[in-house]
Amino acid sequence: MGDTRVPDLGGRVALALAVEESAHGGVAEQRERLIEGLRAYGGHFTELSRLFADWLGLHSTDATALLEVAAAEERGTPLSPARLSERILLSPSATTALLNRLEQAGHIIRSREHTDRRVITLRSSAHVQERADEFFRPLGVRLDAVLAGHPPEVLAGFEALLADLSASMDTYIAERTEKA
Repeated sequence: MGDTRVPDLGGRVALALAVEESAHGGVAEQRERLIEGLRAYGGHFTELSRLFADWLGLHSTDATALLEVAAAEERGTPLSPARLSERILLSPSATTALLNRLEQAGHIIRSREHTDRRVITLRSSAHVQERADEFFRPLGVRLDAVLAGHPPEVLAGFEALLADLSASMDTYIAERTEKA
């Protein structure tokens, strides 16, 4: 391929050449395929959340919040209302209204578990945990079957790749947020 240099604009030529080289090496095409696969998976996850909401008779935002609360509990890092607000991209007042609805319906419990009694911890109710297990268990069985068809080292590599992609996106989002 011919030299595509333009006047040096603070290192942009080197970056442009590096991008061009990686594109020719197949990295850009593979990145696009991987990102498209992740986008499709995200779309399926969104649809699954909507179906779960319908199944519970909730608004999709309420179900998404409920799933975030339950997932954080499973990770051993329960959420506060402020962290939930960040996770589901709602204002603090909208999150409070949402939590009021979920609490009144018996889906979540707000507790003060920390030594700092101002800190509120969100927990999902036992009833919601049972319903979520009932809804998601069949999918878990299917996903386990798919994963069992791949060697552990491939799955570990995929986990590492997802962590690296997520960290890269987090960094980019933080940089863009600082500029805004």
